[in-house]
Amino acid sequence: MPATVLTARALLLDMDGTLVNSDAVVERCWRRWALREGLDPEAALKVVHGRQGYATMAVLLPDRPMEQNYADNRVMLAEETADTDGVVPIGGAPAFMDAIATLPHALVTSADEALAQARMTAAGLRMPITRVTAECVGASKPDPEGFLKGAAELGFAPADCIVFEDSEAGIAAGRAAGMRVVGVGPRAAALAPDAHVGDLKQIRVEASADGSIRLHIRAV
Repeated sequence: MPATVLTARALLLDMDGTLVNSDAVVERCWRRWALREGLDPEAALKVVHGRQGYATMAVLLPDRPMEQNYADNRVMLAEETADTDGVVPIGGAPAFMDAIATLPHALVTSADEALAQARMTAAGLRMPITRVTAECVGASKPDPEGFLKGAAELGFAPADCIVFEDSEAGIAAGRAAGMRVVGVGPRAAALAPDAHVGDLKQIRVEASADGSIRLHIRAV
């Protein structure tokens, strides 16, 4: 089956579930939080991916004051930053990051700077120079603010950018930003991204002479 080819001028990359497999840590920390709050951990885990912690808490406990969510989120971030056991790269991520090293790209993550540094380091991945972390935005995914800021910092229009995402909230944010989306991993499969891959080994990156980026996406 022939490969799908997408062309862009810049790439915007989510971290957790897209470049880094941190599911083990996320599940440990959020299960503890859910149990402390008297919630069903399995139900909580269905909404945690892609959002900042305070936004997840607001979904799960809609009547709770946001100040308490922000306070809990600070504790959660500290717990997640200290726990890197089981954090590994998504398949193909090291080679993919090497392939785009000289091309326009940015990390756009719901993690804060400390957590992003901890997880990228634990996974042995290069940290992009341009990044939009939790401290940089006023609204969590699925709001498009982070992706729009990433595009602006790189100097490209939204339509010229391709987002790499794994979660429902992240894919919704990419679409709301007016960008095409490559879905990565099992969570993304049912969310109708513009293209879907099991992992990053299915993608070959080609830099064109006109400055564009061609993504050759192999079907499996």
